[in-house]
Amino acid sequence: MCKSKNSTNVIEPRTHRSRTHVSSSSSPRTASNLPPTSSSFTNFSITDSASYNFYKDWSKASSASSRASLSSLKDSLPDNPHIYEFSEISSATRNFHSHKFSSSSSSSSWRCSIRDKDVIVFQRKFRRPFDLPELRHRLAVICRSHHSTLVKLLGASVSGNYIYLVYEFVRGVNLAECLRNRLNPSFTDLSTWLSRMQIATDLAHGLDYIHHFSGLNSNFVHNHIKSSSIIVTEETLNARVCHFGTSELCDEAPSGSDSSKSKEIKRSGSRTMRLEGTRGYMAPEYQATGVATQKTDVYAFGVVVLELLSGQEALKYEFDDDGGYRRVSVVETARVAVAEEGGARKWVDKRLKDSFPVDVAEKMIRVGLDCVEEDPKERPDMGRVATSVSKLYLDSKKWAENMGTPIDLSVSLAPR
Repeated sequence: MCKSKNSTNVIEPRTHRSRTHVSSSSSPRTASNLPPTSSSFTNFSITDSASYNFYKDWSKASSASSRASLSSLKDSLPDNPHIYEFSEISSATRNFHSHKFSSSSSSSSWRCSIRDKDVIVFQRKFRRPFDLPELRHRLAVICRSHHSTLVKLLGASVSGNYIYLVYEFVRGVNLAECLRNRLNPSFTDLSTWLSRMQIATDLAHGLDYIHHFSGLNSNFVHNHIKSSSIIVTEETLNARVCHFGTSELCDEAPSGSDSSKSKEIKRSGSRTMRLEGTRGYMAPEYQATGVATQKTDVYAFGVVVLELLSGQEALKYEFDDDGGYRRVSVVETARVAVAEEGGARKWVDKRLKDSFPVDVAEKMIRVGLDCVEEDPKERPDMGRVATSVSKLYLDSKKWAENMGTPIDLSVSLAPR
């Protein structure tokens, strides 16, 4: 959690102090075992040089010790969120001519070093411009939020219609590449059922935190949940969620619990509205209105869960028998699978080699399908989802222990 360095001052609660009388039976506190205080110092004779020197030396040492402790405490606190100068961003990216780390229709990113930190700089467009105090406030709320599954936002910079978001660099590979290795389609780093349940659990708790605990009196929306925005960390195979705060800082979704703005956008029916989403992950109501909500996040989470279980893409097009194309959705294939006897077992990723608890897999598929219900009111809250996924993870862990499956995994995510 980001704190101001001024927050090291301790504010004590006001209490009503009453005078107390020390009983004669209590252990006496004498001047021989206590350093002299300012009140006791007045009792010393001016000629008592030994006492005077002792007090002076103790006072200096105490003051120096306090300063050292305060300094070390300040040094241990996280940095405040930064409003970077644009020249600093430009210099770090070599005027944006350095090799891009990633690029899409809505953003570009560069890996670079800023203030001796390995970071990723994302360039995105504002939906609407807002003044610096508002940006600073939003940035402060987001940077105060902290969860082990979120990639930390360090600060931002603004130039024209663009905002530059500076995130910490996390070593790993995105979930899409882990599931579908382009160099070797038959290989996946997530080769065990437990490793996939770990990813699902991390993601569920991270999104639950974003929705319910990340801001004071604020209901945040992520709006960028997809397999390519989830980093699988090297060695531990944990999930880290990217782009937290992008939606609020770019004004892609109504901030907080402001539903009036949501209704206004829905009524407008603007044809020029740009959807900040990816096909296959966008809920039906989001495609119709362009309004991102927590329920649209739940929908995207459900798609990722089904992706994780099957290894399939969220949405793809295949040749049909007539020489044309047909649309294949992981949501549709999952619905077909649960409707057939034994269909779930056939539907789960073949690279797991049939080594998974079938009853848990069926329940996880149901969790994913509940999250992608057409009616947003029928979708569960992320708090309930996180609880369900955690329970299924524990069931999977017991199954792995009974089967003698290795639980602690350490791998390299280098290309095969």
